Amino acid sequence: MTPCRLPARLLALPLCCVLNLGAVAGAGGARAAASPPEMLLASTDWLPYTGARLPLDGAASAVVATAAGRFGYTARFAYFPWLRTVQLGHDDPRFAGYFPAYYTEERARDCHLSAPISTSIVGLAYLKSTPLHWHSVGDLAGMKIGVVAGYANGAAFDAMVRKGKIRADLSRGDLLNLKKLLAARVPAIVIDKAVLRYLLLSSPEFAGQREQVVFHDKILGEMGVHICFQRTKVGLGLQQSFNAALRGMDLGKFDAAYFRELGAAEKPGAK
Repeated sequence: MTPCRLPARLLALPLCCVLNLGAVAGAGGARAAASPPEMLLASTDWLPYTGARLPLDGAASAVVATAAGRFGYTARFAYFPWLRTVQLGHDDPRFAGYFPAYYTEERARDCHLSAPISTSIVGLAYLKSTPLHWHSVGDLAGMKIGVVAGYANGAAFDAMVRKGKIRADLSRGDLLNLKKLLAARVPAIVIDKAVLRYLLLSSPEFAGQREQVVFHDKILGEMGVHICFQRTKVGLGLQQSFNAALRGMDLGKFDAAYFRELGAAEKPGAK
């Protein structure tokens, strides 16, 4: 099942127009009436898991599109900054929900969370020139650490931030957060391991700086990645159908195959 991206400007149109345009785009001009029902999700650029410029919109998006196809839906994705993604996916009736989202108690109350669609290893990145030594979250007390606004970073870390024991330096996204680290504006940043690797390898601006950044062996957590379906009767039905479809998929093999293809596509001279 191939996902379809919807430009953000289309979201100013009435819902019927958005879905009909998406159906035409996804079906190569086929009549919208002949298209399967659509599941429109708000998302954000979180490479290599989700992103408009990635094959199949990213590893997590490919899982979502495949699972949706198994219960007769076409997945549609519209991309925004993270806080806007959460707002639209949670509140706007045009959307079925939003992703990718970590589990938190608040989200479990506010959403119908799907089963995990991927796994994220979250930790701290720092510069080789200024080593970071920590064994428990308490060791980070008093530090200024770069985080993405609205991201969950593990219960213990987030609790330290709420109490003011860790000074969170907010960014709109991982790319800006990484730039802050390389400019030595913060001594460390919170980031997913695969996201850090992808940004360092895919961004030409980091070509001479890749060896300066270290991902700490001590991680904040290994977290499941979910869809946050709206807490409605429709959202519950989609969650149940989606989870049933996921049970028939080997996500480990799915991810491995995706990243093999992504790595081959990124080699010099690859088409």
